[in-house]
Amino acid sequence: MKNLILVRHAKSSWKDTLLNDHDRTLNKRGERDAPFMAKVLKKRKVTPDLIVTSTATRALSTAKIFAAELEYKKQLIEQSKHLYLADLDALMEFVTLLPDEKSTVAIFGHNPGITWLVNFFSVTVIENMPTCGICSLRFSVNNWKEVSAKEGQLLFFEFPKLYFKDSDD
Repeated sequence: MKNLILVRHAKSSWKDTLLNDHDRTLNKRGERDAPFMAKVLKKRKVTPDLIVTSTATRALSTAKIFAAELEYKKQLIEQSKHLYLADLDALMEFVTLLPDEKSTVAIFGHNPGITWLVNFFSVTVIENMPTCGICSLRFSVNNWKEVSAKEGQLLFFEFPKLYFKDSDD
């Protein structure tokens, strides 16, 4: 059994127009939503064996906040430049190359790729993975290379707007 937790980074700031996209930080709403959604994940008793994140500042910041709440050592978070704005093919390849000794893996990334990946793996279609949204997929396989289209069971889909009325995406 393999469990894939897909998390879109928390809301980021567009205030500094001179800052390149990769280096954008979380805004106030992102700083509120990330710890809250990490607690939601913890209440669901999800314990990742591995956390992997895009190298983008907003994704890494989100991953670190989740790691703290889930009691996952921040220094064990793996960063991958391949997750930064990755397309579906790159994300699918990334998942199939995950280490088989890791049963539950959390990946922190970006849209539209995260939404595409959920919809590729699950028969349940989601329109959009909102910022700080979380999807949990379970696969009845022993190796990550065996995961395939429409074989993932969507266990849950959580996002800030379910809890906060001011979340707009």
